[in-house]
Amino acid sequence: MHIPTDRVLCATMRLALPLLLAACTQGPAAAEAGTSASTPASREAPSPPRGAAPATAPPGRRAALPLAVVHKSPTCGCCGAWIDHLRKHGFRVEVREEVDLGPTKARLGVPAGKASCHTAEIDGYLVEGHVPAADIERLLRERPRARGLVLPGMPVGSPGMEVEGVAAQPYTVELVTEAGDTLPYAHHPVGEAP
Repeated sequence: MHIPTDRVLCATMRLALPLLLAACTQGPAAAEAGTSASTPASREAPSPPRGAAPATAPPGRRAALPLAVVHKSPTCGCCGAWIDHLRKHGFRVEVREEVDLGPTKARLGVPAGKASCHTAEIDGYLVEGHVPAADIERLLRERPRARGLVLPGMPVGSPGMEVEGVAAQPYTVELVTEAGDTLPYAHHPVGEAP
């Protein structure tokens, strides 16, 4: 029997930390109202090349951040909280609800053992899991030749995984190389705001 990856992660978290149950299994966040939902994603028009220089804004004005296409389970609330985090940091977000995220993760090249509960495509890069917006903005500024960023699992205290009364844990966002290996990219110690 095939069990979608996002459901395995949510089930694991429910067993490991019952307090996260509400964050992971509540219905889609109210802030997602008005976002589009679809069946599993079809192939999209190609994104700009990874080596392309980002658009620049006039002096004194912040450049518009690119669209984040977020693939998530229809029942995952913590994904909605991460989407809220992206929006608060200036990203436009398109939500695609999918019952089985496995094909999307495979298409985008999420390395084995590095999955989380949602997967995003942002300006030609993969962003897997509860990656802080600041790390994504750094990725877009630096434009490394890489697949993107991953934050495996669902670390407590990462954006969208804040739980009142539960201590945040340190976590490390990883860069996925073009070959599919991972390297440390950004370390977030306990208590650091994402």
